[in-house]
Amino acid sequence: MAASQVLVAANRGPLSYTLDPDGSLSARRGGGGLVSGLSAALARQPDALWICAALSDADREAVRRGVSEPGVRMLDIDPTTYDDAYNGIANSVLWFTHHHLYDVPREPVFDARFRRQWASYAAYNQAFAEALAEEAAQGACVLVQDYHLALVPGALRALRPDLRIAHFTHTPWASKEYLSMLPDDVREQLLDGMLGADVVGFHTGAWASAFLDGAGRGNVAVFPLGVDADELRSLAHRPEVDDKLAGLRAEVGDRKAIVRVDRTELSKNILRGLLAYRELLTAHPEWRGRVVHLASAYPSRQDLKVYRDYTQAVRELAMEVNEEFGTADWQPVLVSVQDDFARSLAAYRMADVALVNPVRDGMNLVAKEIPVVSEAGCALVLSRGAGAYEELRGDALTVNPYDVTETASALHAALAMPDPERAERTKRLAAAATALPPTAWFEAQLSALRA
Repeated sequence: MAASQVLVAANRGPLSYTLDPDGSLSARRGGGGLVSGLSAALARQPDALWICAALSDADREAVRRGVSEPGVRMLDIDPTTYDDAYNGIANSVLWFTHHHLYDVPREPVFDARFRRQWASYAAYNQAFAEALAEEAAQGACVLVQDYHLALVPGALRALRPDLRIAHFTHTPWASKEYLSMLPDDVREQLLDGMLGADVVGFHTGAWASAFLDGAGRGNVAVFPLGVDADELRSLAHRPEVDDKLAGLRAEVGDRKAIVRVDRTELSKNILRGLLAYRELLTAHPEWRGRVVHLASAYPSRQDLKVYRDYTQAVRELAMEVNEEFGTADWQPVLVSVQDDFARSLAAYRMADVALVNPVRDGMNLVAKEIPVVSEAGCALVLSRGAGAYEELRGDALTVNPYDVTETASALHAALAMPDPERAERTKRLAAAATALPPTAWFEAQLSALRA
């Protein structure tokens, strides 16, 4: 295979394999706007290559058999090393650090187990760096994705100083105070790894500034990921979504719908959102029987106890609200704690109000997706902690994510918003949301790197 002029490195690739009963392997393309956008952008680049990790036993078997798809290389990393790197460090340390999620009296604890996991994280990143060095043409452009691969730019720079390297972080970047919680040598390795990139990219100016504050230097750039309107609307009008929409309309009736769609991720602030809805019904009893909260909460990282507990807490609080306010013909909260993308898109279409209230988030594309798909137009209640806040705050009702009373008041204002105002706000929100769709977002980074 010819050396590649454009390479993407990411933990997750554009496809996955399944092992069929007869022992054969089948490849399935990954879903989601980012994968679709990156795949489309790479298709325009000659000899482009996406390097990713083999995530399943079937993926690893494909690597061992030499099965591959054009433009994709999977790395068969030892499962224990991968688990330490992905769950032990990326999702349990870096994610918590960047999202400011620690229960500080108890966490973090950096002990011998952490050191072992950090060594695995370094080995995992080194494997990517070596694969990129092997596959890249002279002077090629390499775009490294996300906090899983924070050490890759520095390691790759040492192997191939001729390359042009970018790193994009899809999460927030930790404040200097949170970054200082990491052991000194680990923090230095993390920053040195990132600073190996020619361009360090973030969704927002706030996260770019936080990186500069902690690192003290670096060439940072801001690329706010947006939505591909045509693709999203096409997905939202498939027959299976129409079926889900009919079912939801039968349950909701002619009531207004407050919609949220999130993973049961600690940073998404689902519990305070439910508390705000309960306070809305308490402070404004005129909405009882006239509104339904459609809450889609996809289970996330259920192999970690703190996430299992959080998911259960969401279920229990939704039940409490229904028991407190529900009547024979009205269920205040319809919560779906399952991965049901069709149901989520159906909820988007019928949203009168979108509630997006994370405590801290890299972008939170849901805030951009709902205004694009909502059929009657929707008012957006948006946390100042969402990455989307910088772009959408002018037409959203913005709230402090910790202030339940303020959020309840914003929900009331959103429900009471006159239709013409809601329609105009939705139009402007959708325009902002689609300003830099995934393909353009990728190509903007590539242009900046080449420049």
